[in-house]
Amino acid sequence: MKGKRSLKRKVGMLAAIMALVLTAASGIVSYRIYAQTMDQHYKQLAMNIAQTAAGMVDAEQVDRYAKEVLSLYWEEPMPEWESDQEMEAYFEQYLSIQDEDYSGLMEILDKVRRANQADSLYIVYMDPETMSCVYIADPDTTENACPMGTWDIIYEQNYEAMSHPEDGFPAYITNSEYGWLCSAGAAIMNEDGTVAAHAMVDLSMDEIMADRYNFLLLLCCVLVAITLILLVILTRAANQMLVAPINRLTEAAESYVNDRRLREQGREQGAAGEKTAIEKLDIRTGDELEALSTSIKQMERDISSYIENLARVTSEKERIGAELQVATQIQASMLPRIFPPFPDRPDINVYATMDPAREVGGDFYDFFLIDPFHFGMVVADVSGKGVPAALFMVIAKTLIKDHACSDPDPARVFTWVNQQLCETNEAGLFVTAWMGILDLRTGIVEYVNAGHNPPVVTGEDGTLHYLKQKSGLVLAGMEDFVYQTASFQMKPGDRLFLYTDGVTEAMNPADELYGEERLLAWLNCHPNLAVSETLHGLRKDIEAFSGGVEQSDDITMLLFEMAGSSGE
Repeated sequence: MKGKRSLKRKVGMLAAIMALVLTAASGIVSYRIYAQTMDQHYKQLAMNIAQTAAGMVDAEQVDRYAKEVLSLYWEEPMPEWESDQEMEAYFEQYLSIQDEDYSGLMEILDKVRRANQADSLYIVYMDPETMSCVYIADPDTTENACPMGTWDIIYEQNYEAMSHPEDGFPAYITNSEYGWLCSAGAAIMNEDGTVAAHAMVDLSMDEIMADRYNFLLLLCCVLVAITLILLVILTRAANQMLVAPINRLTEAAESYVNDRRLREQGREQGAAGEKTAIEKLDIRTGDELEALSTSIKQMERDISSYIENLARVTSEKERIGAELQVATQIQASMLPRIFPPFPDRPDINVYATMDPAREVGGDFYDFFLIDPFHFGMVVADVSGKGVPAALFMVIAKTLIKDHACSDPDPARVFTWVNQQLCETNEAGLFVTAWMGILDLRTGIVEYVNAGHNPPVVTGEDGTLHYLKQKSGLVLAGMEDFVYQTASFQMKPGDRLFLYTDGVTEAMNPADELYGEERLLAWLNCHPNLAVSETLHGLRKDIEAFSGGVEQSDDITMLLFEMAGSSGE
């Protein structure tokens, strides 16, 4: 029954994903079309209003006011005021320009603004020398009004329009302290073809933006309802056409297995010649499921003959043993085995060994250059033994190295690898791992620990000690776990020793563990050995301690000695 529920769940999830993808795509496309349509409408409306205003005003009158305003403005362009008195004095000099004709100009602009329900409609002169606009007329009576002589900078998106002022300023939408605005400008042309000034208009788009939100909300509700309906229809159809026949096949296979087990135990049931559950199958779907049913029936007939040949399986053991030996060689070849690994890099002094407890093991180590200045080191231990652990080891090692070479942040690497392993971890395996990335120039090691044994590092007093660290959760232990990076400093001559629990948990005939204290004591007693001699000597000490007790866990060790800067 578990398998049936699982299949139904998978079918339901697949249908849900398909429905959600279609819903999201429909929602995005619909919203974009609506938004673009409304934006285009308002841009065209803003340009039409600006062109209307530019056509209704007297160009010669505007040109006269513009010249008089600019004659004062150019005396001190883009002024800044330190007091209100200075600002008032600046604007008072423009009052003499504002005659009776100016009031008529303001009235025309105000009528056009109110008739088209625009927020603002005003005339400005765009000064190409200072890249500023100078207000000529603004009929606004609120506190946001810009009196004659007010100046403002020209936005960069309008620089291109400054080279062709006769074309005006194409409509554009902005979100500023005044809210959402759609702005456009049309040139006020003199009879000689020169530009006297520009009529600018601002249309508020706050309401249309609110309408967009409401439209999106309504669209989402409708699409969600359609999605739920489609999900129910698709799930029921899939269960009827796919899940039900597969369940019948499953039940028949389970019945066959149970009958075979009873026969092997000498408790065969049923009358002679009675058809089995598989033989009684009658699936007529006209597709691959019907073909599968036919194949299962044939398989049942073939199994009987296969059972008679079980004696031959014994001879296969030798072949399997040989294949395991090949697997051992393949696994060993996946780990770095050539030392020194970087002959042209005297600043990298590293050595590592791995002794599996069985033909193949779950431990692994790795080290690699991410770039000329960053060196990565990894030691890990997969739960379990044998082939499953070895296969999981291959996956974990590949994921860690590949991602570390593209993203040299240990925490992000383990966070990403953990998510990948959790998604494909039906066997329930997990990995304890420690990875450090050393900056060969500074000696800083950034590391992350996923439930692994603490490494041994050289302290300030020159002796080796265990690194005090905060351990994270094991890899493949829980989805969405976020790991944290820590760091420590190495200097020339310092050592970093990584290992798996096969070292400290090696046992002697008295069931005593080798232990962390014995490990640390041995390393401190042999500080001057070469890195390779250190590991080989430690391995011999572990064997001597074990006293012939069979190795129960993989033993993996890596030793790195800081030699100095790469000089690159």
